[in-house]
Amino acid sequence: MEELTTPVRQQHKFSIDRLQRYLSVKALVSNNETLAVRQYSAGQSNPTFLIQAPSNSYVLRKKPPGELLPGAHQVGREYRVQKALFSAGFPVPRPLLHCTDVEVIGTEFYLMEHVKGRIFRDLRLPGVSPAERTALYVAAVEVLAKLHSLDLASLNLEGYGRGAGYCKRQVSTWTKQYKAAAHRDIPAMNQLSEWLMKNLPANDNEVTLVHGDFRLDNLIFHPTEARVIAVLDWELSTTGQPLADLAYFLMPHYWPISLTIVSTMGSLKGIEGIPSISDLTSIYCRCRGIPSALPELNFYVALSVFKMAGIAQGIYARHLLGNASAPKAAHFGQCVEPLAKVALQLAQSSLTGPTEHRLFLQTAKGQAVLQEVKDFMSQKVLPAQEKVAEYYSKNAQSPQRWYTPKIIEDLKMKAKEAGLWNLFLPAVSGLSQLDYAYIAEETGHCLFAPEVFNCQAPDTGNMEVLHMFGSEEQKRKWLDPLLRGEIRSCFCMTEPDVASSDATNMECTLRRNQENCVINGKKWWTSGAGNPQCKVAIVMCRSSSPDVNNRHGHHSMILVPMDTPGVKLVRPLTVFGQDDAIHGGHFEVHFENVCVPASNIILGEGRGFEIAQGRLGPGRLHHCMRAIGLAEVALELLCQRAATRRTFGKKLYQHEVVAHWIAECRLMIEQTRLLTLHAAHALDTVGNQAARKQIAMIKVAAARMACKVVDCAIQVYGGAGISNDFPLAQMYSYARTLRIADGPDEVHLSTIAHLELRDQLKKAQSKL
Repeated sequence: MEELTTPVRQQHKFSIDRLQRYLSVKALVSNNETLAVRQYSAGQSNPTFLIQAPSNSYVLRKKPPGELLPGAHQVGREYRVQKALFSAGFPVPRPLLHCTDVEVIGTEFYLMEHVKGRIFRDLRLPGVSPAERTALYVAAVEVLAKLHSLDLASLNLEGYGRGAGYCKRQVSTWTKQYKAAAHRDIPAMNQLSEWLMKNLPANDNEVTLVHGDFRLDNLIFHPTEARVIAVLDWELSTTGQPLADLAYFLMPHYWPISLTIVSTMGSLKGIEGIPSISDLTSIYCRCRGIPSALPELNFYVALSVFKMAGIAQGIYARHLLGNASAPKAAHFGQCVEPLAKVALQLAQSSLTGPTEHRLFLQTAKGQAVLQEVKDFMSQKVLPAQEKVAEYYSKNAQSPQRWYTPKIIEDLKMKAKEAGLWNLFLPAVSGLSQLDYAYIAEETGHCLFAPEVFNCQAPDTGNMEVLHMFGSEEQKRKWLDPLLRGEIRSCFCMTEPDVASSDATNMECTLRRNQENCVINGKKWWTSGAGNPQCKVAIVMCRSSSPDVNNRHGHHSMILVPMDTPGVKLVRPLTVFGQDDAIHGGHFEVHFENVCVPASNIILGEGRGFEIAQGRLGPGRLHHCMRAIGLAEVALELLCQRAATRRTFGKKLYQHEVVAHWIAECRLMIEQTRLLTLHAAHALDTVGNQAARKQIAMIKVAAARMACKVVDCAIQVYGGAGISNDFPLAQMYSYARTLRIADGPDEVHLSTIAHLELRDQLKKAQSKL
């Protein structure tokens, strides 16, 4: 479409004669040439003019006249950055001169060559075929990725902006700009500013050159090709976080259909040919060579809308002062509050794309940490699986198998250095249970991954117990080294001589003797006890002086150092023939007159079940999400096999039964994930006790689901599926064990039924 110009507006008129004389001195026009000047109608900030002489055409940008907001309208910065970019071959108009002499036209200005091409003022691209719409948007996002890939040092722009901490500065800057220009108090803007400052991205250290106002209508396209030949309007350019630019470009994709700032800037929803958010972000990430998941996009889009609202307020303020650049500036005052409300809605919803709705949302920090974990997993953990497997295979019959291999220890150090450590514990990580649920699923893709991040069972549960219920001395002696990863621990509850599905059956005794306690009994399925770094056990014991009136007041939990005389590791138990050395094994442990200080009792005598309820909620959640991660791997293996093997003249997936298995597995995984995330949300919002039913439901559902998905994968692999050539047999062992560990399915089903009947009766009584 043609560039739209109008006669120069009254408030922006300047002396054309003085400009002509100045340009002739600079040898850009001859003395006898007459200049024709018209004003671009689209300019909202720095007035922009088309300067036409018989020999050439130029574009002039200048400061607006009158009183200006502090720090705004720095045309000298625009000139500097365009000069650097033009020299580097990036598509910008060639800058010709920068004039600071206000005597020439009344304000500072700069001049650049006029680039002839297409400028699309309406972002919906009316009159353009769907195929060309796609190509134009792809070209735009590709040139943005090119901008963000430029090296600041080679551009000589290292001191151009303040770099790291861009998002915080942006929130602060636009808050100040808005308040300086505000004509009335708008509560939504104040709320939005506060939300943004409280939800700054965890990692705001990436620094590139950023445009600051990257929109389709700030681009000039080739007259006939879908190619960007010039990027315009560098007023807001600086150095900082590049994703803010991407989010600003994507902002119209999130626009409500009912909101239109100007007639040319409406919602892009439903416009045929315009690529989706996921497509554009994928192209951008591919061009920059970065991971395609952008977990903090919600923050950046909300920030972009906040900035747009601030710009709209500034335009309206200039209208009130009489020096606005656009004839429709008065309209912008009505847009500020609706924009702020849109941003608040976006801040509280998933912004991964219009069709990618997520019901349970992580915080901005949770999204950032999840992406870091995903990157660490793909780049460091998953590639190490083969070497780890070789270590345990080589040492299968050697005591060395109980030691953590060096490759895992090295990964732990790297994860700790990266800050990906103790993510399971909200008080340490700052993550919610819902945040960590997504992370736990990711670590479920590899059997030893939880240990890499110091998030392995049973240590996580033990650390939670000590954090919630431990004395200061207990925390100092045991929790602190566990959090640092210097030691490991185990949890002794299940016993071989009683039906441990009813935990009140526990018979291991604790007898108080003045300042000490003496422990006697047998425990088994004590996971992790074989690791030489396992230095302490939390032991569930029947107290010698129980509360006889309280069936659940008979037991206590006590800390027992593993080197205490009388603690005996009797044997490692096997799971389907494997001793699970990678997890430190599952040992039978005997306690024979084991004497420890009474101060080792956690919380108090007879309070073991109270502690257990606090411990098992988050722990079961973590198990369930890791099971979902495991199921995703199993389904991936299933699909790979089904797509490559043939039987009876066709690929396995072409057999209807296998196709149905694939579909059923996907259904089960998605259902279980939603159920588990709901439980995580309940833990965060109502606590362990109120979330008992949700926790019991996921414990049953996740174990069943994982078991079924892995079983389907084994069936597709045939004999190979039960061999050690593939991980499926080991995965099945883990999944099947989950149906017993932390209480068998049947116990949890009884709990669910009891709680459901209670809830239904309450509901019925409320109707009476």
